[in-house]
Amino acid sequence: MRNLFKEYGYPQQEIDRRTQEIWDTLFEGPEDEKIYYETEEGFGYVMDTGNMDVRTEGQSYAMMLALLYNKKEVFDKVWQWTKKYMYMDYGKHAGYFAWSVGPDGEKNSHGPAPDGEEFFAAALLFASRRWGDGEGVLEYSKEARQILHDVIYNEHPMWNHDNKLIKFVPELEFSDPSYHVPFFYDYFAKWSNEEDRGFWLDAAAASREYLKKAMHPKTGLNGEYADYDGTPKEFREHHHLFYSDSYRTALNVGLDNSWHGPDEVLTQRIDALQEFFNVAHAEDWDAVYTWDGHKVSGADYNMDDKVLHPVGLIATNAAASLAATDGPNARALVQKFWETPLRKGDRRYFDNFLYAFSFLALSGNYKPFE
Repeated sequence: MRNLFKEYGYPQQEIDRRTQEIWDTLFEGPEDEKIYYETEEGFGYVMDTGNMDVRTEGQSYAMMLALLYNKKEVFDKVWQWTKKYMYMDYGKHAGYFAWSVGPDGEKNSHGPAPDGEEFFAAALLFASRRWGDGEGVLEYSKEARQILHDVIYNEHPMWNHDNKLIKFVPELEFSDPSYHVPFFYDYFAKWSNEEDRGFWLDAAAASREYLKKAMHPKTGLNGEYADYDGTPKEFREHHHLFYSDSYRTALNVGLDNSWHGPDEVLTQRIDALQEFFNVAHAEDWDAVYTWDGHKVSGADYNMDDKVLHPVGLIATNAAASLAATDGPNARALVQKFWETPLRKGDRRYFDNFLYAFSFLALSGNYKPFE
């Protein structure tokens, strides 16, 4: 993996120090900074501090971070909490995980969010490679293969069987561009059940083509949700805008470039995105925009004029440099991120996950285990 921080002249000792600081803050820090908690039964969960619930997004992200930091004990605690309190073994979503659960283990919803399942599967597969399988729910590879089978063949699949694209939720026929992680699907195609591998190979190719459509050719922006042709989906007020979920797409394209290799069109999309934020809208980078780059009034969408997760946006715009043409925009956005601290306060959960993944990606530490 490229260490872009080092390539751009940042000292390795400081890169290492800040890498460790991220883990220490998120998992072991003071109450106004940490997001990880352990229970009396010895399990672990991550709190969405903005919404005061536990989400499959956060649990799967925590497992991926624990894997990357070689924290097997934390990984196992989070996975055991997840299986006990989030897994659904009956009903139409049997085999999936409830996307929102209270810290007491009470389910707030019996619906799943597919980004959680794909991150669970990836983290479990890589954990099997890094640490070896355990027993029961800690037989990582078996658990991962079952998830990857269920998301395809459940009565309500998480992927559309015709176009091989991930859905926003199983019952709705549109996608979320930030859910697309083809660099994981490459490994699903190697390590899932043999009969499922062809599907995942096709899904990886389909996702890369979809991202080219979902990211606007002139701005590089994408809607939070988008139809299968990539155009933003007008759904519940503001989800067609470039907003919170949307920021993850640039990070994912950067990682795909690192893991899989460059794609000329996606590099063009990232170059446009970085030009948009570092040049065309450098003075109002934290405003809310449409797909094609028009600033909107938050009042029109029952939201603030400014982005909800500015630190996350800064982080992912920097991580995009892994897929960008090297130049002043890529370097300026990396520098802006380098100068930005972790977020504190109620909204720190989502921002700091994006911060952590972006920092690990830029330092060459977000990598697969084979």
